Amino acid sequence: MPTYVLAIDQGTTSTRAMVFDHRGRVVSADQREHEQIFPRAGWVEHDPMEIWENTRLVIGGALASANLNSSHIAAVGITNQRETTLVWDKTSGTPIANAIVWQDTRTQRLCEQLAGDAGPRRYAERTGLPLATYFAGPKARWLLDHVDGARERAEAGELLFGTIDTWVLWNLTGGPQGGLHVTDVTNASRTLLMDLHTLDWDDELCGQIGVPRAMLPQIRSSSQVYGNCHPGILDGVPVAGILGDQQAATFGQACLERGSAKNTYGTGNFMLLNTGTDIVPSANGLLTTVCYRLGDEPAVYALEGSIAVTGSLVQWLRDNLGLIASAPQVETLAKTVTDNGGAYVVPAFSGLFAPHWRPDARGAVVGLTRYVNKGHLARAALESTAFQTMEVLEAMNADSGVTLTELKVDGGMTANETLMQFQADLLGVDVIRPVVAETTALGAAYAAGLAVGYWESTADIVANWGEDKRWHSQMDSATRERLRRGWDKAVARTLDWVDEDVEQG
Repeated sequence: MPTYVLAIDQGTTSTRAMVFDHRGRVVSADQREHEQIFPRAGWVEHDPMEIWENTRLVIGGALASANLNSSHIAAVGITNQRETTLVWDKTSGTPIANAIVWQDTRTQRLCEQLAGDAGPRRYAERTGLPLATYFAGPKARWLLDHVDGARERAEAGELLFGTIDTWVLWNLTGGPQGGLHVTDVTNASRTLLMDLHTLDWDDELCGQIGVPRAMLPQIRSSSQVYGNCHPGILDGVPVAGILGDQQAATFGQACLERGSAKNTYGTGNFMLLNTGTDIVPSANGLLTTVCYRLGDEPAVYALEGSIAVTGSLVQWLRDNLGLIASAPQVETLAKTVTDNGGAYVVPAFSGLFAPHWRPDARGAVVGLTRYVNKGHLARAALESTAFQTMEVLEAMNADSGVTLTELKVDGGMTANETLMQFQADLLGVDVIRPVVAETTALGAAYAAGLAVGYWESTADIVANWGEDKRWHSQMDSATRERLRRGWDKAVARTLDWVDEDVEQG
């Protein structure tokens, strides 16, 4: 009898395969980074073929490191960077262009045109989303408008659209030889093309945004058997779970009750608050999204605060500035000083996401004096993650009417204890890290395992969750207020930077 579940975690900077046991503990893992392609300022792309090749390699690596084969795996779950968009030929399996990454801002003018006089919330009642460069639908429209012959081929049914979950599933289940063209409700809810109420593609939205329905995948539950892997080393193993990465982390954190929330610290930061079966519109710059749907049960929804740049700011310090040689060194450097020295970093590399939604913003380092050194800059970079999270939490409290008393955290940056302490200080609430910090892959594993009976119910998920470390706030209110005042002034300096003739595709 199969004894494990395998999760494929296809993220913004890397692809990982992780094998989990029944207790939700990691048995083995393998991971590979892929190239970040920046053709122009504001443009971010990935090579879909590199991502698929890396996916195959990490599956093999994770199985080999634990001496496992397909007979040991009960099911496969997929989790993915959500809004990253690609279009490919369904006969050959060849993408028509690189994937456009969620951080990419080339669709800004298109989004403004679509908003028209109605403004960026033109489709918010139906989709829960503002018209912003973040989302997948306008990215697909851009590809159809800019790749020769693509629109005609799409309307003829020759091309397929998908987010990365759809691409991975299609290839896992046969690709050109009968691959399944499917997405789940969480990823579909990030396209601006799905109605949150019907959980189906909306013909009017597809028509107005300009994405032919013929190229769209079928929308399914987050936890059900879609089909079996074929061919390859997982041949015959069912693929039974798909969750967008932040929804997967919410599920892996056992935030299954209305009012529970988590914050993931990854390439960006993403805070989700479970609102149960209620669709809660936001008046404070948050997104309304599908949290998950298990089989035929009603969908569970969430409010989300999306922050574009957190962990990727540390990468920028490493790769672009050479300030550090490896990501963990940012904490070592930050600990050489006791505060930020009056400096603030606002990493609006892709504009500001929640709660501002200002695509015209660009990054800034402010408050510089001769006193400021590289330690202060490293600390200010870390602190920017906590400040942005604070803004989102305040919006979430206002929208939900519920004041959170603690925050569950996960993701790679939670290993940075200096950041976690500052986060607790700034929020004034406890910050809690679970035993398994990489909850994104775990959530996908849970969704797949539930669908095939490997786990009996969500009660198993709750029972598996365990607390690793808790940080208590140690900052006085006067210090907190002074730091907040500086941050607000820094954010104000980033606005209205992009002019009409800058960075338009």
